[in-house]
Amino acid sequence: MNRGTRAELISHLVAGIDSRKASHPIRVAVDGPPAGGKTTLADEVGEGLRERGRQVIRACVDDFMVPVERRYWRGRYSAEGCYFDAHDWVGVCRFLLDPMGPGGDRRVRRTVGGGEFTAPPDAVLLFDGVFLLRPELVARWEMSIFVSVPLELTVGRALERGAGVGEIERSWRERYIPAQEFYYAKDRPADHADVVVFNEEFGRPGWVSR
Repeated sequence: MNRGTRAELISHLVAGIDSRKASHPIRVAVDGPPAGGKTTLADEVGEGLRERGRQVIRACVDDFMVPVERRYWRGRYSAEGCYFDAHDWVGVCRFLLDPMGPGGDRRVRRTVGGGEFTAPPDAVLLFDGVFLLRPELVARWEMSIFVSVPLELTVGRALERGAGVGEIERSWRERYIPAQEFYYAKDRPADHADVVVFNEEFGRPGWVSR
């Protein structure tokens, strides 16, 4: 495993993405648990790619949430509901990933109800979120990054972010953490990722590239 500064990690990821070649946009997954640092990492990588002159499209799985009545039909704290029911995976593929893939027309939307635009053929999509290396998505990425953080550490990070301490902790312990454990056991995301980033120490991360 490599371990270095934050800047060294970002430089490594930017170089890896920039070296990918395809006749369509490069689709990059930034996967990992809630409060693991996925969004921050994707934003940092995006800035590095822009400095190299690449056109970056940022999107997030949280912009593909399904309506509340569908999201919680198994129960508000259901771990399986979090994995299976919370996001519109068909919409992610239909409106974003497939149009950017081989043979796609590059007419995309960042959200199901968002405005449509044409992605440049040399663009890079940086898409962050949970459960991105599930079976129906894993083959759709040109590169995938899995952000690994001890799940107990994510509870503390989540509590630092906002109010409603009791509700946040219950959601993490009864829904989000068990959903991640289910995902790890079922889909083994770290085994499929091109790069695993160990993000427990923000200023001195570790990483393994395959």
